[in-house]
Amino acid sequence: MQITTLKAEMLLSIILAVLLTCCGTGLKHQSETEQSETTAYKFDLQGHRGCRGLFPENSIAAFKKALELGVNTMELDLAVSKDSLLVVSHEPWFSASICTDSLGNDISEEEEKAYNIHQHTYEEVARYDCGSKGNPRFPEQNKMKQTKPLLDSAITFIESYIKENNLPEVDYNIEIKSDEAGDNLYHPSPAVYSDLVYNFLEQTGIAPERITIQSFDLRVLKYWNEHYASKYKNAFLVANKNTFEENIAELGFKPAIYSPAYQMLDSTSVNEIHSASMLAIPWTVNEQAEMQKLLTWGVDGIITDYPDRALVFK
Repeated sequence: MQITTLKAEMLLSIILAVLLTCCGTGLKHQSETEQSETTAYKFDLQGHRGCRGLFPENSIAAFKKALELGVNTMELDLAVSKDSLLVVSHEPWFSASICTDSLGNDISEEEEKAYNIHQHTYEEVARYDCGSKGNPRFPEQNKMKQTKPLLDSAITFIESYIKENNLPEVDYNIEIKSDEAGDNLYHPSPAVYSDLVYNFLEQTGIAPERITIQSFDLRVLKYWNEHYASKYKNAFLVANKNTFEENIAELGFKPAIYSPAYQMLDSTSVNEIHSASMLAIPWTVNEQAEMQKLLTWGVDGIITDYPDRALVFK
């Protein structure tokens, strides 16, 4: 009897231990699941240079992937060729880190600025490959031959792809890349550059409310505010250490969007931007933890190289 009772007690202990282990595991799994759940936010998801983290920047392939992922806005940059055509490019030259020359040779960092897009006709620009080399900063990026497209070609592709695949319209956030040192060397003067962009946009048939013109160059923003504010909204790109009030005072007007580097924001500064009746759309936010923090603070949009990472918050 004593042996039988002892065996029964041991069996009961084993069963109890198993049950506790299973329940504990279940509770732990439930807790982890709850923690992994994210709040859905309504925000403007902008694909930075299309989706630079996944495909060559500012390329047709990057724009296609961004559309497939469901971005709200296509963010892209402009340069101007020798024959006054608008080229989609972040730098006004062929970057050594991502491009090879027209013969397929590497470009050195010391010489890259000599490969000046503003001194190339677009026919010459199209001979350079800015995709096969890849970008060492973005290991997930697909390597493929890509040329810098004309803005006309990029928008035509995007609009056609949307219609063919019954996708929602996207907006455009177009950056005019310029600074005083580059005037008439790497790009036209602000007035000539701006008029070139404006005249092109007027011919696209795209509703002006779908287009934002952004720039770090205060001269460009002031010109658009003076001449085209009734049609196109502006975004003030910011990377300096000035306060919000100082930057707006220097600009001289309140643009529709204040767009700083995301590290410059906190909950107080987001509220400050909103109190000035402006939208807060930071750049370039690539980590999900930072995205969630910014969205919790109430930013109106996120510019990211990885639109796929932001989809969990939509």
